[in-house]
Parts: sequence; C-alpha cells; structure tokens
Amino acid sequence: MRILVFLLAACCAFGQSSEDRTRQALDQLLAHKIDGFYAMFSPQMKSAISLETYSAQMEQILALGPPQKIDAPRTQTVGDLTVVVLEVHWAPVSLDFQVAWNKTGEIDGTFWRPAPAVSNFQSAPYSHPDSFSAIEVTVGEDVWKLPGTLTIPKGAGPFPALVLVHGSGPNDRDESDGGAKVFRDLAEGLSSRGIAVLRYEKRTRQYPGQCAADPAFTMNQETVEDAVRAVSLLRKQARIDPARVFVLGHSQGGYLAPRIMRRDPKMAGFIVMAGNVRPLEELIVDQVEYLASLKGNLTAEDQAKLAEIKKNPFAGMNLPTPYLADLKGYRPDVEAKSLNTPMLILQGERDYQVTMKDFILWKSALGGQSNVTFHTYPKLNHLFIAGEGKSRPEEYQAPGHVDEQVVADIANWILR
Repeated sequence: MRILVFLLAACCAFGQSSEDRTRQALDQLLAHKIDGFYAMFSPQMKSAISLETYSAQMEQILALGPPQKIDAPRTQTVGDLTVVVLEVHWAPVSLDFQVAWNKTGEIDGTFWRPAPAVSNFQSAPYSHPDSFSAIEVTVGEDVWKLPGTLTIPKGAGPFPALVLVHGSGPNDRDESDGGAKVFRDLAEGLSSRGIAVLRYEKRTRQYPGQCAADPAFTMNQETVEDAVRAVSLLRKQARIDPARVFVLGHSQGGYLAPRIMRRDPKMAGFIVMAGNVRPLEELIVDQVEYLASLKGNLTAEDQAKLAEIKKNPFAGMNLPTPYLADLKGYRPDVEAKSLNTPMLILQGERDYQVTMKDFILWKSALGGQSNVTFHTYPKLNHLFIAGEGKSRPEEYQAPGHVDEQVVADIANWILR
C-alpha cells in the first residue's frame, strides 16, 4: 500500500539467485553502498531506473539503521529466474528483501515488502468471536484459485455479505501492514454486527512468479477478476442473502471498485475506503513531496532526486506496457457517476497516501446523488487508524486497529 516505500513491489518483479550472492547484495545496501548493488542490475533494470532514483527510493529503508536479525534465505524458481528472499528484522518492522537473478547472474528485479505477520496479533476490542464463525474457502477453481476466510454471523440468516478488496502490493487476506491487520479488523468487527465478510490472499501474493511472467498483466488480473469471483462465491453460500452482497475496496481496491461493479451489476453496492481518483503517477509524486517535507530543509542532492522522480514517477516499477495502458484515462469518479447503485465513500483526513484531494474529487462528481454517502475522519490515517499530528511512515509499525466508528458506519450503511 505504501507506494513510495515499496515502489518496486507494484508489479511484482521477481527472480532467482544464489543465497550467498543475495546476502552479499543486501550487505552492500545496508552499508549504504547502493552503487555496488546497482552495478549488479541487468541492462533492462538500469534502463528502467537510474542510480539516483533508486537511491532516493532506498532512503526510508536505510534510515532504519543496522538490522537486529536476518533470517535464513528462502528460494523459489520462477521460469528462467530464481527468487531469493531474506527476512530482515528491525525493532519497529520486519521486511522481506527479495531479489530476482537471471541466468547470467544479473538482478532482473528487486523489492521490499512487509514480512509475513506474526501470530500474536490481538483482535480489536469490538471483535466478538463468540458471535461469528470463521470458515476456510477457496475463491475460484482454476490455476488462479485463492485461499480465503469467510467470517459469518451465528444464526439462521440470511445475512448481508461483503467482499474485501486489497490495496496495492502483494497483500495477504488480512491486509497486514506493520502493526495493523486492516481486513481482519473489518471482517471480525462487521461479522460481530451481523454481516458476513470474505477476505482472501491477493493474486500477486499467492502467485508472484506467474504474475511477473505475464506480459499482458493488468489491474484486471491483479484485482478485478478475483473480486468478481469472490462475489460469485458468496452468493452460493448458505445463510447469505445473494441479493445483498457488497464490495469494499481499500486504496487501490477502492480505485477499482466502480470497475468491479461494472463487471457485476447485480452487486448490492460498494464501499470506497481511501480510494484514489487521481492517476497513480500523481499519487507517487504527492507522496514523495510529502515525505520530503517531513525532513525539513532539503539538500541539493535531495532536490535533484525529487526532480528525477517527478520527471519519471514509474521509474523502476517494471510495470508492463498493458498495465499502464489499461489505466490511461480511467477515472473512477466518472465511472461511478454512471452507476445507479448505493455507494459509501470513506476517507481519513490524516492520510498522506490517498489524500483529501481525492475525496474532494469523489464528492465533486457524486455529491449531488442520493445514492452516495460520504464520511471523513479527522484523526485517521491511510489504514483508518487514529493518530495525532502529521501522519508519518513509522506510525504504521505501531500496533493499532481500524477505528470502531468506521466499522459502525460501514455496518449501519449495509444494514440500512
């Protein structure tokens, strides 16, 4: 979800390598010898991203300082590449460092992403496990089938139901991010209030190599297709009202919610949580400028790096041409305006990833329609967790839960 920090994760660039060389590459980075790491990039990687831009992207990682622990490598073969993953632990966060090596020993892809969440997560106070059951399900039946969890209230039903659609990056079914599990909070909180909720592993998390190998990969394959299949699965479940199946999209999922609705017009309505209206490149530049502003006075080198990212926001993301072409001209607010369906638009006012600029665009397009409800929350960030002052990346690492008022507003809207 954090586009800047995990910039290279946006399109799941993967590969293969020897464990020793991956550890050596990591040591180069941690020693601030970014040019040494960059020298191992393949020509294609170097043409996609400059040393200056890559250095700028690495600043947030290197600011964490020396790690406390580095786990043993995990290796996977994907086509002609080999993927090596090292889980790196700092006090506030654990991240997976992933490198893709080609047959000639060059790096064809690399990124950081949140490491698998620890198991000692405490459910939110508004979760009442005695009021619902959790059932393991499978979304889809083909090569892209995805494991998921359906939480369903106890009782005869039929219950209204909700599909949760992830933000950007290879998210798990809980949408784990630092100290938060946004989708687990929503699922347990809403099921405690009489609503069935389906959440599932994102395709780019379950099948990273296959996604990377698809030259025609777009957000339709990444997000839309699986959301539509999840809705179809819910309609077939006992104790669920097939006429009251909704979709909730967070961040990228909210951006695509109108497109999901267009693919399945029988859906009862959709919810947008911090969904952008503006194109991805504008969000990247906004985030870069915001994070730079937190540093105060910028050096000439900082300003040069910022200028480079503004010039080419997609540098290093390895996004296939069809991926970008599919989004060209797409405006979710315009798409939503043509849909005669109930909509709920939610926005945290402290969110620096998808900001109030986007909320204003949603409201400008849809504010005159009786089928659309809007809520903003002054203290909430992109994860809809409360905080004070300017939102900063490090606050994501602290344990936290989706604000209970958000859960209540969603439940009331669906049940109404």
